[in-house]
Amino acid sequence: MDLAGLKRDLEGLKIEDNEKIVQQKSRDFYWYSPVLKRQLDHVTGDLIVSPKNEAEVIRTLAACYRHGVPVTPRGTGTGNYGQAMPLSGGVVLSLAEMNEVTAISPGRVVCGPGTVLADIDRATRAHSGQELRIHPSTYNTASVGGFIAGGSGGVGSINFGGLRDFGNVIRLRVVTMEAEPKVLDLTGEALHKVTHAYGTNGIITEVEMPLTASYDWVDVIVGFDSFMGAARYGNALACQDGILTKLITPIAAPVPYAYFKRHQRFLREDQSVCVVMVAPHALDAFLAFTRREGGEVVFNTATVDDTKGLPPAHELAWNHTTLRALRVDPSITYLQSLYPFPNQLALVEKMDAMFPGEVFSHLEFVRFDGNITCFGLPLVKFTTEERLDEIVRLHEDNGCPIFNPHRYTLEEGGMKQTDDVQLAFKREADPRGLLNPGKMIAWENPNYDYRSGKTFLFKGLQKAS
Repeated sequence: MDLAGLKRDLEGLKIEDNEKIVQQKSRDFYWYSPVLKRQLDHVTGDLIVSPKNEAEVIRTLAACYRHGVPVTPRGTGTGNYGQAMPLSGGVVLSLAEMNEVTAISPGRVVCGPGTVLADIDRATRAHSGQELRIHPSTYNTASVGGFIAGGSGGVGSINFGGLRDFGNVIRLRVVTMEAEPKVLDLTGEALHKVTHAYGTNGIITEVEMPLTASYDWVDVIVGFDSFMGAARYGNALACQDGILTKLITPIAAPVPYAYFKRHQRFLREDQSVCVVMVAPHALDAFLAFTRREGGEVVFNTATVDDTKGLPPAHELAWNHTTLRALRVDPSITYLQSLYPFPNQLALVEKMDAMFPGEVFSHLEFVRFDGNITCFGLPLVKFTTEERLDEIVRLHEDNGCPIFNPHRYTLEEGGMKQTDDVQLAFKREADPRGLLNPGKMIAWENPNYDYRSGKTFLFKGLQKAS
């Protein structure tokens, strides 16, 4: 790894080699997991390179290829699986400065990979009253390229599903890492080679995403005496096709009162809740439905006089629920699970009762393969890695697949399935294995059996070949 030669070849580009800054930019939210914190705390790159355009990306990748220097792409570092952490050192390729929105038209937006999701919505709302279909809870800081390369779904998934679903990414422009990097425009099935691949098989330089109508969403918290009351209400609300919602998040007591400090005055300690984002035109119907279902509206931005200092509903949900808990109790970690349709409520009830005082239920209702079901992001009181593995096993033994946030490889995390098609594309796009090394087991270990019966969120491409 010839870093001195690389620096000479990249003269004129924005480069940072200050150790402290490089270490800071070599990290993401891996520390959500005590397992990853132990494994990855020492990880750092050698250089930060911040290209301003695709030509500078191509120049950087060609130079790194010549000098045998690994490249790990980074958006804004809001992932929590260690996606953006340079396990082999080398260059951290920060794409944050490629952040221009270049085109907006009915139903679509084109932008750079470093564009922050909230900035995209500001531009599309001002232009034509449109917004992104789905976004993570880190909406105000996450980049669109990082979301595509490391995320899966989020706020809006109740209507549109996740990034795994056809139509939720329109087009990606990707640069390969070879002696003479190629620029590929990917659409349709080919997109699945790059979505949630951690940048292991190409660097995203342009994104085209679908848009939908934007609304001034109303944040509502509905209280219940039991968690299953909140869960059943969330499921029923998700099935109300006439009520437009963007977020439906049941959370078990005592989590809301204990960890949602700024909303605490609206909550009771023993109260489970369902956090909802509802469109203004659907608010009256939503309130009528909630009364019929026996929910208690404890917070409603349409009626609260002063919301200053209160985080938006999406910052109580998805991975922000875990973040708020960690700020109060550092012993908390979490899991990510699926409760498969049509037995989601029975599975939720079974798992909710299995770990009293140790695992606290948190659901996100989504549209999954055309059906309403829910993901679980339960909070876990961490004791030992062995016990955490046992909790994972018990979920899986009971029919609830786990997408394990305590693993940093694509396959072990359970999100991305590697197969012959994916590996062939990796060989084409990154023949020397210099893109984000260590994250794809099937590349690092030719004997790895990727044909196992494990459930993956992003399915393999083998059937399409």
